[in-house]
Amino acid sequence: MQELFIKICGITNLDDARLASELGANAVGFIFHKGSERYISPEHAVEIARQLPEHLSKIGVFVHADSREIVDTARLVSLSAVQLTGDEGPDDLVDYEFNIIKVFRVRPGFDVETMQNYLVDAFLLDTYKEGAYGGTGKTFDWNVAVQAKRYGRIILSGGLDPDNIEPAVKFVRPYGVDVSSGVEMHPGKKHPAKLRDFISRARNAYLSVEPQ
Repeated sequence: MQELFIKICGITNLDDARLASELGANAVGFIFHKGSERYISPEHAVEIARQLPEHLSKIGVFVHADSREIVDTARLVSLSAVQLTGDEGPDDLVDYEFNIIKVFRVRPGFDVETMQNYLVDAFLLDTYKEGAYGGTGKTFDWNVAVQAKRYGRIILSGGLDPDNIEPAVKFVRPYGVDVSSGVEMHPGKKHPAKLRDFISRARNAYLSVEPQ
């Protein structure tokens, strides 16, 4: 049975990144969107990333960024993957040399068939909120995530926290989960106990589900 992929997003400091790794996270996310409360500069991300274990994936989060910015930042920080939120069509993603996580923000009436032509490493499904790109603290209808699994690996995001991660994992059985605001003391600073509980409960829930 494949291990659940757990990504801790909105990392802004080395202590939180190290703790996430020590607690068993598979990846940390650096947000390079200047409109985010969890924005980190590429230069600061480099300082953090170079002090983290090799096995921990470093994922860069971009919002409506141009390809040159994405490529330059990915190379500078030595990112494992790039997570893209924007108007990218399927043809816009074929030439990247990096692993691609394509974000879809789910609102009522979202059509999962929109995803079918994208050849990416994973999809991340987050909750749609006008003007917000992640960190909303709101969930969406998880039935959408279940349906979306027919088109590829699904990383479930949107309003996840230690209290709801177990039912989320058991219901969706995703490839991975992503959390930011649900394990924070305030934007950009993680809460150690919440981080520990989230990772532990996510792992236990995944192991308790019979393989499909």
